[in-house]
This record gives sequence, structure tokens and C-alpha cells, in this order.
Amino acid sequence: MSYKILTFLLIFISLFYYSESYSQVSVNTVNKGKVLPDSLSGKGIHFRTTREKPDIKLSKEQALNYLQSWHNISNWINPSDPLREAIGQLLFFASNNPFDSTSFFLSKYPYDSINIPWDKFYIWDTLKVKIPVIRSSHSSLPADSFIKADTTYKKIFSNSQKEGIVINLTDSPAHPGTLLIGSKDTIIIIAKDTLHELSSSRSGFPFRKFNWPYESDSILVAIKSLVSFVENRDSSVVNLSGTSNLVTPVWLNSKSNNLVKFWLRNEYSDSVTLWAGSVSKNTLGLYLEEGIIFRRPMKQSNFSNAQITLKQINSKDLQELRKAEIKPLYWRLHSEASFILNQASLTNWVKGGESCISGATDMTGYADYNNKKLDLLSNNYIRLKYGLIKSGDKPIEKNTDLLETNSKINHKAFGKFDFSAIMLFKTQISKGYNYPNDSVPVSKFLNPGVFTLGLGLDFKPDKTTSVNFSPLSYKATFVTDTLHIDQTLYGIPHGKKSLQEPGASLLITNEFKPVKTVSITNRVQLFTNYIHNPQNIDVDWEMIATVKLNWFTDMRFNTNLIYDDKAKTTVLDKHGKPFLDEFGIPKRSARIQFKELLGFSFVFRF
Repeated sequence: MSYKILTFLLIFISLFYYSESYSQVSVNTVNKGKVLPDSLSGKGIHFRTTREKPDIKLSKEQALNYLQSWHNISNWINPSDPLREAIGQLLFFASNNPFDSTSFFLSKYPYDSINIPWDKFYIWDTLKVKIPVIRSSHSSLPADSFIKADTTYKKIFSNSQKEGIVINLTDSPAHPGTLLIGSKDTIIIIAKDTLHELSSSRSGFPFRKFNWPYESDSILVAIKSLVSFVENRDSSVVNLSGTSNLVTPVWLNSKSNNLVKFWLRNEYSDSVTLWAGSVSKNTLGLYLEEGIIFRRPMKQSNFSNAQITLKQINSKDLQELRKAEIKPLYWRLHSEASFILNQASLTNWVKGGESCISGATDMTGYADYNNKKLDLLSNNYIRLKYGLIKSGDKPIEKNTDLLETNSKINHKAFGKFDFSAIMLFKTQISKGYNYPNDSVPVSKFLNPGVFTLGLGLDFKPDKTTSVNFSPLSYKATFVTDTLHIDQTLYGIPHGKKSLQEPGASLLITNEFKPVKTVSITNRVQLFTNYIHNPQNIDVDWEMIATVKLNWFTDMRFNTNLIYDDKAKTTVLDKHGKPFLDEFGIPKRSARIQFKELLGFSFVFRF
């Protein structure tokens, strides 16, 4: 089985690094007008080009935020695009109260409270003028008391001239008369100036200003016009359903008079035909089919000749058989905790430690999701591994420290391949030292932290093996406390706190059981950086061999091999002293890191 895994790994690495050379096609072939062949297909390697749409679910708030970001004018070629305007209206209707509430509010609103009288738009003043008063001396009309009080009359005879003005007035053809002409001082109110804007000091006035008189009346008329238009245009669908599975849609609209046929059924499948439709605004009409008559049975008052025959029936024959409802179990949760007494041997371990007798605990929690209906599978686990060491008279020191989480979600693609997305995170929970130097830490919580994301395919040849290839991967290594932790130990340049690496990752997991009581689990993670030295592959290989002794005791052998060309350690000579370069600085180089643990463990599974 190990030979098969190693062979499969070499095939994938070869395909990754030499796919570019395989995918080239000669230019002469193009010039001859021939169809370009797929180089991978020609070698018998086929990939599915179509992808099924993911099941997207959004809450109301998520949908509003997403559409609001798309409604931004910068995303559109034409800001007046009908689709953009429709999305804007949808956002408005979804963010505000229904139209019925809006219509009720507008109909009950006190529009008198926003009224500003028309005369407030003018500045008024008074003007004193003289009004001429002319009356005939033979007039029988009674004299005005005000005119009599402040008017002085002068007699002007007919056919005479007064101050160059010829007055020719005759009361009657037979009796020429005289005119009484006078003047009266009168005060009138005039509009001195016009205001172009005006506001109200009334509490609760909603507008900043009015520009013209009667604008509140115009607002009221405009609101009534639009409310009437929307009510006449708007419509809703009401679905009528009965005991059967049939659903009859009925449109409710103030101008809709169309009726649809609906069969009203009872539990015996007997039906009565009804006609349903909208007869007026917000009104649903139901009409019985013509020719159907309901008659109530006549009351029977004489039962003297009635006979009832009773027949005894076994009650077991009347019991209904109900189909058992099986609810699928999507989540499976389980965990495992082991306490180990072991012997540790470390070589070039960057995060610190010492070889000696030690004790450690290894706790792992699993959460697996399986939805066969949606072809969706997810495997998740979180692991905490921590150990302490006591060597001679030295104080208790940390021996091993690991906090990691792994999440993978798969969707069925084709055959034994799944579309897959993975997320890996590794760090430690306490400070680590390169003993015997216990004053300068080389690691602590989240320093360093390694985060990896990947999108690709997951191949499962059997239930115990998984090969996940993610050509679109991202790896981030970060050290936030560069004041106390040397970030260059983990490949992060001076002056920076993180290292970002785009690349490809390959994750292989396999569980092999040569016999029933022995299991060997291998987990290999490979990563290559597309931009910087893609030929240098980061390797993280962990192997756990377990021999089950009884129901609560195991013997466990655990190895961990890491190689990262960016994580460099000091090179020592045979006397344990560092090599110095031409500047007197200790040399550093990337070397294989290896950890081995062997011991008996007490295992608790729940």
C-alpha cells in the first residue's frame, strides 16, 4: 500500500511540473488549419469541464448587502440600465414597509399641518390714495355717511368747461342738471414684495421650505394621483389549494375580473366546482358552478321500522399501517483523548524541545457532515497536542506543542473525484525555547501561525485514502510579536510580520491496517510557491502507528518530518559551536526537522 501511495504521489508531482511542456502545440499545426488537440486528453487524462452550480443560500440581510454593493453606479456601463433600476426598486420595497401600510399612512396624514397660507409669500404695505366721487344733484340715492363726512363737493354745470376739461352731462333730456364732484382719502393694502421661499415655525413641519403658495395642496393631489395609480396597477397572486395537491393561482387586482375554475374536494375525493377571481380591489370572489344545488336532508321523525344490524369486526383489521419516517443523520460527532508516557528524540527541531522521557496528551475532536441528497461531504477536526518533559535536575520544560484545525468540504464531481475546498491552520499554545537557553523564546501562541487555503479536486480511490490536489492555494505564515520572536526562523523577511505565498498544495491521507489490532495513519502535506523557488517543496509528513493492547490502552509510535527551505537553523560544528561567515555572523541553513515519540497511551473515546 505504501508503494502505491508513493507511486501516486510521484505521478501528481510530475504532472504538475511538466504540464506546461505537455500542453504545447506546434505552430505548424495551427497554420495548417487543423484542430488543436488537448495534450492531456491525448495522453489518456480526462477532466470534466462542466461544473454544477453551488447551492447558494442568503438571508434577508445578506441579500440586501449583496445587491446594494452591486447597485453601486460604478458597477454599471449605463447607470440607467433597466436591470439596475429594477434592482433599486426591489431594494426599496424590501427595506421599507409594504405599500398597504404606506397608503394607510398617507391617507391619514394631516395635510393641514404642512399648509402655509398663500398671503405669507407676500410683504404687505398700505397706500393712501384719493378716490373720486361723482353724484348728480337730482339723484334720489341716499348719501353715503362716509362720503358725506370727508368729501367736499363742487357743482359743475352741463356743457361747461372745468380746468380745460369739457363735461357734458345731462340728467334727462327735458331737465339739464348739475354734477356734484368730489374726492375721498382712502387707504388700500398692496403687495410690496414677493418671497421666493418660506418655511414654517410650526413644530413637526417636515420640509425645509416652500417656494410657491399652495405647494401643500399640490403635494396632496400628487400623492393621491400616485396612490391611485399604484393601487390600480399593483397585483398579487393568491394560491388556492384543497385536500389534493393541485394549486390554482388567482390574481388579485382592482381591475381584474377574470375567474378561474377551482375544484373543492373532500376526503372522499368528491368535488364541487367553484369559480374564483378578483371582483374588486382586495376582494376575492367565490361562486358556485351553475346547476349545483345543496339540499339539507329532511328531519326523520319516525324510526319505528328502522333496524340496525351490528357485526363484530376484529379491531386488528382496522389498524392503519403507517410508513416509518426515517430522518437522516447528517452530522457525526466524536472525539478521542490519549495520555502518553513516551521517550522523545528530536533532531533540528525549530520550535524547541529536548530528547528525554516525557508525558503528553493528544486530544482530537471530529465533526463530519454527510448529505447524500445534495452530494455534500465535509470533514472537520481540531487537535491539541501538548507535552512536558523532566530531565535530571532541570525544571519542567515543554516537549511538544501543537494546535491545529483542518476543514474540508467536498461536492460530488464525477467518478471518484470531488470538487474540494480545504482550510488548514497550525500554531502552538505556549512559549517554546531552544534549551538550555530558556530566556529567549523562539515560539509562542500564534507566533508563528501557518494558514493554508486551497481549491481543487479530491480523489478517493477507497474509504481509507484521500488525495487532495489544490492548484489554487494560498499559504500565510505570520509572526505578530517580532519584538520577542525572531521571524526569520520561519522564512519571514526582516521588517515584516507575515509571508504570503500563492501556490499549489497536495494533501494525502491514508489509514492502513495490516492486522486488526494495528493501524498506521499517514498524513502528507506538500506545498510549492508559484512565484519564489517553485522547485523547493515544503513537506509536512506525520505518521502515527498504533497497536491496540486492550479497550483503553494503546502503544503509539508517532513521527513528524518537516522540511521548509525558508525555516533555517544555525549550523553547528562537531563541538556544538556555530559556523561563522566572513562577517562573523552564524550561518543558517534549511535542514530536515524530525520528531519521534514512542510510548504507552491511555485512550478515551466518546
